Amino acid sequence: MRCGRLGLGLGFCLLAGVGLCILWMYVENLLPVSYVPYYLPCPEIFNMKLQYKGEKPFQSLAQSQYPQPKLLEQRPTELLTLTPWLAPIVSEGTFNPELLQHMYQPLNLTIGLTVFAVGKYTCFVQRFLESAEEFFMQGYQVHYYIFTDNPVAIPHVPLSPSRLLSIIPIQGYSHWEEISTRRMETISQHIATRAHREVDYLFCLDVDMVFRNPWGAETLGDLVAAIHPGYYAVSRQQFPYERRHVSTAFVADSEGDFYYGGAVFGGRVASVYEFTRGCHMAILADKANGIMAAWQEESHLNRRFISHKPSKVLSPEYIWDDKKPQPPSLKLIRFSTLDKDTYWLRS
Repeated sequence: MRCGRLGLGLGFCLLAGVGLCILWMYVENLLPVSYVPYYLPCPEIFNMKLQYKGEKPFQSLAQSQYPQPKLLEQRPTELLTLTPWLAPIVSEGTFNPELLQHMYQPLNLTIGLTVFAVGKYTCFVQRFLESAEEFFMQGYQVHYYIFTDNPVAIPHVPLSPSRLLSIIPIQGYSHWEEISTRRMETISQHIATRAHREVDYLFCLDVDMVFRNPWGAETLGDLVAAIHPGYYAVSRQQFPYERRHVSTAFVADSEGDFYYGGAVFGGRVASVYEFTRGCHMAILADKANGIMAAWQEESHLNRRFISHKPSKVLSPEYIWDDKKPQPPSLKLIRFSTLDKDTYWLRS
């Protein structure tokens, strides 16, 4: 008798479990947001897909009006630490490097780093790589990708055992503006054909800069932007956005969060692919209409970051201009420009 009751109870529990599973599958399909679990230390919460009715994705976000976030909003010597969309703004003192090392290092990540050394810019490669070997992502596997129109001009720089360097030949162009607009296309194609199998994260930096202090896991995020050192303390109306309506990079006076530098961006390799591909499509649309945005790829990068918000923002200490004095709000400089003759380089 007891066995019969036990069997009946088990059957009822099994039937109830199946019913709950079916109910959950039905409810899950009705949810407006696809749920992605939040697992530290690599949260995927920015991968959620919103459902829109009768409008393009991010259309309402791009057209909404809201006050500009100010990096020096609190006090002149203290940087803002969080954006209005809850993305961290990374600067010295906002993170614990030892804790992040303990969290990320066991994941066995490989970080990719792309630079373009075209024409006379090959002269910057040695110092860039030497500084990266000293400061960039220490303790992680790193794969450098150098795109160049002159592979024999790339110097040999000794690398750590966990680091690789690939020299990738590309076509040279007579105008530096054309080189700039081709960068997004080259990066997206490289990710699609190769880098997606080789790296977990990818940063795209300018070669005429050097690392001056440690750059580590605090910069890892789904989609990462860096605030331009020339415009971090001015109003959005003074940002050098593309202001012509005919360009796909057009930004209205009432739009914009920060002005981001084109010399530094990155993130998860899949997100960087989508970002660079989107910028490339916009550049192609402009080209078909005989238009070149005011600051080429940087104009399109800023336009896209308005509607596709970065999940992490780097303060100007990650993209500083050495011609400027270091302000009290920046405790140290991690990555900055070299003094150079721009006219000679682009001639």
